Amino acid sequence: MVEWITSDQLIDYQYAIDWMEARANDIAAGRACEAIWLLEHPPLYTAGTSARVEDLIEPNRFPVYATRRGGQYTYHGPGQRVAYVLLDLNRRGKDVRAFVKQLERWIIATLDQFNVRGETRDGRIGVWVERPEKPRLPDGSCAEDKIAALGIRLRKWVSFHGLSINVEPDLSHFSGIVPCGITNHGVTSLVDLGLPVTMDDVDLALRATFDDVFANDPSGSCDIAS
Repeated sequence: MVEWITSDQLIDYQYAIDWMEARANDIAAGRACEAIWLLEHPPLYTAGTSARVEDLIEPNRFPVYATRRGGQYTYHGPGQRVAYVLLDLNRRGKDVRAFVKQLERWIIATLDQFNVRGETRDGRIGVWVERPEKPRLPDGSCAEDKIAALGIRLRKWVSFHGLSINVEPDLSHFSGIVPCGITNHGVTSLVDLGLPVTMDDVDLALRATFDDVFANDPSGSCDIAS
């Protein structure tokens, strides 16, 4: 069984990291259930293990946190739904690549609940939407904006960190970094796409699509070791 946790207040980033690390240890030891934590952070930038210093354009704009998740620089802030995913891959299959694909499919299925077609692209982590109303790219292809990011870390084959979906963040905050090291594409959000979507709507969609994507739930109950 997966415990769903939703925080209504902005959560300090370091507090979230400390909580995830402790929870991942407890899951690995059989002392806690798997968990999905839905939250928002105050404005901040995080640097993944592949982050390049030149991609931090405005280092003094918001707090910057070095983190050991995969990926490069990303932004978190109000209006963005962060879903921290703490699942036990010991029981779900020790296949990191397949797990990342599941996270991508979960985002895409969630967006589909709002009739938004999210897609993945080779060489570009995250989920993207085409913007045919924007000028075409120099190579003639359709403009695309990033609507969701993901990055994970494993400890004893328990995942933490997770994904973020742009619901209604201040998109100008992304200008302080090169998001995920990609310069020729922009960022968007559900509201930027013209959809009057709330955070509660997104949470319902995440929950509605989770079981279809992560169908190999290892157990129907949460057995906690004493």
